[in-house]
Amino acid sequence: MAAAAQTAPAPTPAANAEVERRARDVVSILSGQGDYDAIFAPSFRTAVPRAQFDAIGAQLSQALGKPTGVEAVQPTGPWSARIRIGYDRGILNADLAIDPNGAHPITGLLTRGVDARGPVAATTDAVVEQVAALPGHSGLALAKLGSGAPQLVKSHDASTPLAIGSAFKLVVLAELVRSIEAGERKWSDVVTLDGSALPGGGYAQQPKGTRVPFRELAERMISVSDNSATDILLFHLGRQKVEAMLPVVGMTDAAPRNVPFLGTLEMFKLKGVEGGALGSKYLALPIAQRRAFLDGPVRDTTIAAIPKTLFQDGKPLRVEQIEWFASPNDLVRTMDWLRRHFDGPAGADLRAVLSKNPGLPEPATNWRYVGYKGGSEPGVLTMTFLLQGKDGNWYVLSSGVNDPTKDVDTLRFTGLMGRALELAAPR
Repeated sequence: MAAAAQTAPAPTPAANAEVERRARDVVSILSGQGDYDAIFAPSFRTAVPRAQFDAIGAQLSQALGKPTGVEAVQPTGPWSARIRIGYDRGILNADLAIDPNGAHPITGLLTRGVDARGPVAATTDAVVEQVAALPGHSGLALAKLGSGAPQLVKSHDASTPLAIGSAFKLVVLAELVRSIEAGERKWSDVVTLDGSALPGGGYAQQPKGTRVPFRELAERMISVSDNSATDILLFHLGRQKVEAMLPVVGMTDAAPRNVPFLGTLEMFKLKGVEGGALGSKYLALPIAQRRAFLDGPVRDTTIAAIPKTLFQDGKPLRVEQIEWFASPNDLVRTMDWLRRHFDGPAGADLRAVLSKNPGLPEPATNWRYVGYKGGSEPGVLTMTFLLQGKDGNWYVLSSGVNDPTKDVDTLRFTGLMGRALELAAPR
């Protein structure tokens, strides 16, 4: 019997020499050399001015050391490639695109996360091990969702509460969803701004009397983490109503630490005013008296008392005491509660609000649906993804890191999350 013909594998396309040249130019710019205006197209320079690029480069160098050169160029098109730039302590992944005409300036450069030196994690177990080895305290939960309780697939210290930054906004969203499904509100209902002080965001400078729909506030709260939208929603819905949602959504590991439920402006005041003295007074009170303190001295403290340099030095400020707290399992259960309401009266808009910002540039490559909310401040970083596989099954990946002594390595952590999303996707 004749042997069956073997189909030869398709050859890997060769990298465009101009793309390779521009990849080397990126290394030069990241090293503080090269002509920025000549290397990057006008459209790129408009979107990313030199000062902004230099700030990103400085962050990379602080995290990874000095750039050492281009380690790989994998073509993704005739004039584009996925590139890997080596550093002393890691590898930066990025997508590079150049103009096919003229001198071929760079038109696109998008970072895709960082890998540690050595082999890239080959399994989700390896990712979990690397998350566990990060400085500070970390936790991770990857769970499959169904009709019952979430089922853990992979985990590391998943029941220990962490400071979660803006991920607390998922609970505010849940109370809005509850109220819509109860017939108390509609997405199209509007909030009329009453002139109350607001933290930074799209509504902080809007005049009294401005009318804003709930749908818009919710989308901005989740997709761009708008703090002004968050405080408007929190206090319009009611602080105690939001607190009541903590056990409902399953945020039980850290529930007592979130009462009273802080607004973002309150948190900024407690951490920053009088060198943290306002926060010390708050923490010294019995929990039963803290609500009155928030509604009195904290509310009456002007925004001008918050230092403009708050958080700018990258040093953690009381991340173990004044924050919002949840375990990875808490955030898994919260995302599952929201998923279960996709088919309800609030479902279509809820699905859209959660998915407007996928958290990382390309998780949707491997997933049918990606909902996301993260949170951060110096010493705090968390990322939670609601995921539907192409096989129709649902999952949540939630992970966070706290370090009360120094800021979290954002590039390293987001790189690990990107790898986890890639490896966990059902094939």
